[in-house]
Amino acid sequence: MSTRGFVLVFVVLAAAVLGINSVFIVTEMERAVLLEFGKVVRNDITPGLHFKLPLINEVRKFDSRVLTLDAPPERYLTLEKKALIVDSFAKYRVSDVETYYTSTSGDERRAKELLKQRINEGLRNEISNRTLHEVVSGERDELMAELRKNLNEVAGRELGVFVVDVRVKRIDLPPEVSQSVYDRMNTERDIEAREHRAKGQELAVGIRADADRQKEVILAEAYRDAEKLRGDGDAESTATYASAFKKDREFYKFYRSMSAYQRTFSSKNDILLVNPNSDFFRYLNKSKN
Repeated sequence: MSTRGFVLVFVVLAAAVLGINSVFIVTEMERAVLLEFGKVVRNDITPGLHFKLPLINEVRKFDSRVLTLDAPPERYLTLEKKALIVDSFAKYRVSDVETYYTSTSGDERRAKELLKQRINEGLRNEISNRTLHEVVSGERDELMAELRKNLNEVAGRELGVFVVDVRVKRIDLPPEVSQSVYDRMNTERDIEAREHRAKGQELAVGIRADADRQKEVILAEAYRDAEKLRGDGDAESTATYASAFKKDREFYKFYRSMSAYQRTFSSKNDILLVNPNSDFFRYLNKSKN
């Protein structure tokens, strides 16, 4: 290849390289700034195709999506000076690209570290103004809302990020006090359980006594009614017998004797020692004549 051809190829390649370095693309998931010798000359570049000066301008791109900061558990003190281990996480996104770049140099790890420090400081301030009950259950939502509001004021101004949400995953007691707290809770529950058992036994005794009383009353009333019915039946039976006896005394005596014979001689194994001429065999003796 001649010198002229070599120069022409070099010029074409150089122009192609310069042309490629003169354009850049920002996607919808990115935020970008344009630098000129390290100084921001254009911030918050919109998505699309853009141009820059080769070798002079530099483009820095950052993720514009919602990112997660999962902070390690930290120890905090409540208003009563009780220690708590709080495990939290935050959702954030880049809001001011220029501030984000100047404060973190575009390093996501540095940005998370700075934001984590501010979250820890915010949690420490909020928890120190509340009691243990308020932190655990009473005012947790209010605590998170206040923390998010304060963080956005600081993080937006210093780091150029917007905190979407801050949540507490877990709240624990320190290991050195957990066992004593659990022991005290067990003792309190045992006392409460014994109280409930004592009340249950007292109620059971009362219920059994009432049931026994009702049983005796029911049996007494049933016996009274049975005796009354039996007496009424006996009276009616006696009246019937008396009425029959008055109508035909001889027939009544005969009927009563036949019933006595039937009951007496119902079993062949029975032995009866009676004078054959006694009044008991009167109708048997008459049947022979």
